[in-house]
Order: sequence, then structure tokens, then C-alpha cells
Amino acid sequence: MTMTTTRMRAEIGEQPEALRRTIDALLPRVPDLAALAGETRQVLFIARGSSDNAAVYGRYLVESHAGRLASLAAPSIATTYRGRLDLDGVLAVAISQSGKTEEIVETLDWAAGCGARTVAITNGDGSPLAESAEVALITEAGAEIAVPATKTYTTQLAALAVLAIGLGAQEGGPAGGGGPLDIADLRRAPDEVARLIELTEASDQLPEIVAELAEVQGTVVSGRGIAFGTALELALKIKEACYLHAMGLSYADLLHGPIAVVDDRTPALLVAADSGPTLPGTVALAHRVRDAGARAYGVGGGPGLAAACSRALPGPDLPEWVAPLGLIVPGQILVEALARRLGADPDVPRGLNKVTQTD
Repeated sequence: MTMTTTRMRAEIGEQPEALRRTIDALLPRVPDLAALAGETRQVLFIARGSSDNAAVYGRYLVESHAGRLASLAAPSIATTYRGRLDLDGVLAVAISQSGKTEEIVETLDWAAGCGARTVAITNGDGSPLAESAEVALITEAGAEIAVPATKTYTTQLAALAVLAIGLGAQEGGPAGGGGPLDIADLRRAPDEVARLIELTEASDQLPEIVAELAEVQGTVVSGRGIAFGTALELALKIKEACYLHAMGLSYADLLHGPIAVVDDRTPALLVAADSGPTLPGTVALAHRVRDAGARAYGVGGGPGLAAACSRALPGPDLPEWVAPLGLIVPGQILVEALARRLGADPDVPRGLNKVTQTD
């Protein structure tokens, strides 16, 4: 490909405004979510693909800060096995960029039929998913043309942050959770994303990481806790846009055996917020990767992770609970540049469509 700006890169640049619009639009919906929260005990997330990675963030955020049990649904229980579960007291939250994926719509309808209350998170106003839910959180990403989700993904994260606030995270949750959340930090996220785009593109580390990743067949991408969804999303982007093998793992799972694949031909990308309880473990993992003779690339994690890694990209100056809204952005920029370096078109990855239908 030429160095002409891709649609993916343009949409990465649209994220600060998309986030700002979404946060402004959705924070007034907190009372609607609080009403559902009062009638439910736990949360069931329904999603696929990038939306499923967003759901991983939602799960950790709801459990750590709102004090509610959360889990990821297996849509095939509804659509293939036709199972019947008791979902009384469950808040089912379906996430879909388009709101048109039939499996997700069907699974949300199934959950409602099993007794769940329902929320949709989608960029598709008036979509079947939005129409199916009791409360629809419509993100304000605008039209997204490139197949790899960028602004629709980060605005989903913003919607999930609002969901957590509606479920009681602003007060620390019914069980205290991980402490109360400050809405001002969520409102700072768009400016942090704008700053990160500038910092990442100006970084002398970016072209070096791109050049080195272009010489390998695959990589491990790892994070933990609230940053785990970011690791999964970055791995997915590498696979779908760059056609490289990328294994997204919690660092706890990585240490239970798969770390054996990390060597001088398989580097590790490590993601972390600049603070939080999982940061020390991520720094320790970077040292272990380099001790094994492999390259470790950091995304975020502050100066501690940067010093432990072979090369590093900056992360957002945000507390851990909201950091993923910015943490994925250097990874998106890296993937777009790497795809072009490898001669791929990141806007239209082979074999993929914007809306994926599954049975």
C-alpha cells in the first residue's frame, strides 16, 4: 500500500470527538440504568468479536467497582442448543456495533424470555438490537467504514463505563467494590485520547516496533484485569488487519504454560494502565520475557513498564478503571502502520465484512 491515509487511520483520529459525543449523550441515562439495577443482582454480557472484548472490560469493571457478579454469555446456548435458563434477577447487556447481528439480537430476546431485564449497547440507532432492549445506550461514533472497529469499540467502552456508574460504581458498589469512580475522569478521556494520538505518532519507538514486528510470524499479547480486554482486542486487530498469529492472554494464564512460545522469534506485547494492582505483575512479566531472550513491547504502564521493555508506546494518564478507553489507541495506530508495512489494506481485511452473521 501507499502512504495515503487509510480510512482506519482517519477513524482512529475521529475517536476524541466520538467519545465526547457518546459520554455527553449517555451520562443522562444513568437514572434509567439505576432503575434496572435496583431490580437485578448480576450482569450477563452478550457479544461477539470486538464487542466481546469490550464486554471483558465491562465484566471486570462491574465486578471490581460495582460489586456485582458478571459473566460472558455463550450465545449458542440460546441459538443452537435452545436452552432454557432461569435468568430472574439478571441484567442482560447485549453489545453490537451495528445492532444487526441476528445471533446477538436473538440471544437478547431469549434472555428476556428467560426473565432477564435488558440493555443494548450499539452504534445502530433504530437497529433491531436497540429496538429489542428496555434501555438502549446508543453510541455516537458516527459511520465507521473501515472493517476493523476503532471508534465503535472505544465508544462501546465509554458506554460500559456509564453502565457501571448506573449499577452503583460511582458510590463504590453495594459491596464497596474497588472504590468509587470519579465521572470527571471519564470526561477527561477524549482529551487523553487526542493527546495519545499525537504522542504515539511522534514516538521514535513506533517505526522501530513496526519494523521488528514485520519480521515475525506472530506475537503474544498480554494484560490482566481491567486491561485484559485491551490485550484481547489488540490481538484481534493484529490477526484481522495484519494476518499475523497473535495470542491474547491474561498474564496469569500466560505463565501457566503458553509463555513457552515466547522466544527470539515470538515477541510479547504487554498492556497495562499506568497504575493499579496488575501493573507490578505486568512489569515482572516484561523482565521474564526479556530474560528468555525475547523482545517485550509495552503499551502504557508508565515509566516502570517502559523501562522493563525493549521498546514502549505511551499510555493514557487516566486511572485504571477508565484507562482502556485510551490504552487501545496506540495499539490501533501500531496495527494500521504494521498492516501497511506488510502490504495489507487495513480498511478491508480479506474475508471480513463490517457486519458478521453467525448462527
